[in-house]
Amino acid sequence: MSTQTILLALDLLGVFAFALDGALTAIRSARVDIVGVMALGVVTAIGGGIIRDVLLGVTPATFQDWRYLVTALLGATVAFFLSRWLHHLNKPILLFDAAGLSLFAVIGATKALELGVGPLQATILGALSAVGGGTVRDVLINRVPTVLSADSRLYAIPAMLGAGFVVVVDVFGFGAGWVAVGGAATCFTVRVLALRYRWNAPRPPGAPSL
Repeated sequence: MSTQTILLALDLLGVFAFALDGALTAIRSARVDIVGVMALGVVTAIGGGIIRDVLLGVTPATFQDWRYLVTALLGATVAFFLSRWLHHLNKPILLFDAAGLSLFAVIGATKALELGVGPLQATILGALSAVGGGTVRDVLINRVPTVLSADSRLYAIPAMLGAGFVVVVDVFGFGAGWVAVGGAATCFTVRVLALRYRWNAPRPPGAPSL
């Protein structure tokens, strides 16, 4: 299996996971109809990638390959029709979110490196790919973005670690295919552990308790 095939599969899997999670979040947090569910699911799935590609000065992948939009719509559709059943599966949905976060972080960093961006910038763009769509969704439903919340159970940090893993390994000259899987596993593991053990990022000294 070629590196490009692996990266495409990971990218589409991330799109589906984020579309499903984004649509379910919209259903739970806002009064939305089918249009709102589909729109917010798609925004969550492809928003971060579009922001990343615009910053990199390239045409967003969503506008070059029909599979991205179709996959996003499929994830949102599943959420719409199965929302009553999925509503009771809070933990699996959090795992979908962790999967999307992980996959987008490494894919974003990998694409940035392919375009010649520096290591630090690639790490930031990888994290932005992961949290960008969810941030836009939260703003649209008038909610404090998860990435900015003090009780987010480590959201941006795992994304930075996953993207950073890919960047560091790339600096040492290894290929980007299965390395991306390792970076995604790193991000996913940290995020799941944070959810399990209720880890949060450090807060300002003297800040009121949650």
